[in-house]
Amino acid sequence: MVKRRYARDERRSHPLRNLALVLLLLIIAWFGWVYYQIRATGAGDEARGADAIAVFGAAQYNGRPSPVYHARLDHAVALYRRKIAPVLITLGGSGDPHTSATEGSVGRDYLLANGIPYDHIIAETRSVDTEQQAELLAQIAHDNDLRTVVVVSDPTHLFRIRELCRREGLYVLTSPRPLFGRISAWNQFQRTMHEILAYTALRLHLHIGWLHRWLEGREELW
Repeated sequence: MVKRRYARDERRSHPLRNLALVLLLLIIAWFGWVYYQIRATGAGDEARGADAIAVFGAAQYNGRPSPVYHARLDHAVALYRRKIAPVLITLGGSGDPHTSATEGSVGRDYLLANGIPYDHIIAETRSVDTEQQAELLAQIAHDNDLRTVVVVSDPTHLFRIRELCRREGLYVLTSPRPLFGRISAWNQFQRTMHEILAYTALRLHLHIGWLHRWLEGREELW
């Protein structure tokens, strides 16, 4: 009697186990697809003749670009000198409540110090995360009749940037900044997982930025 009851309970549990297995396989497939897109986008350089080059912001320290931001800006300068585009756009607001410096203004000053004419630079200084940078880049492109933009950032970052720009109706070409030094496997894993989760949240319309804003005590999180 006990054995028959156990057998019935086991049969009832099969559909739930099957559903859980299907969901797990779908999640694995989704993560695998996004991972492939991130790797493929970051591995190629699409830079060619365009109307502008946009540098997505990264941290700045007391008015100086962080090593990562420095590398992005140097890559943008190299593209400009190759005559890929006549205009450079720096993106990013303030990531530090203790200073008035912004990523966009620090990027502009760095470009000026590297010989880029002032009237060839547009500095966006209000955005506070990648999504907002893409929104304001699309607005800048619209206001200045920039039809094609080369976007510069880290290799793992570019897939999400491209999709955000497409959502804003902006056609972009991706150009990853060169990597410097040695990146550990764990660090690379963290960067990639961050982008996978961020893109998944974007596609699911999960506005987790509200939680970030509350934690940071300001409107947005870098």
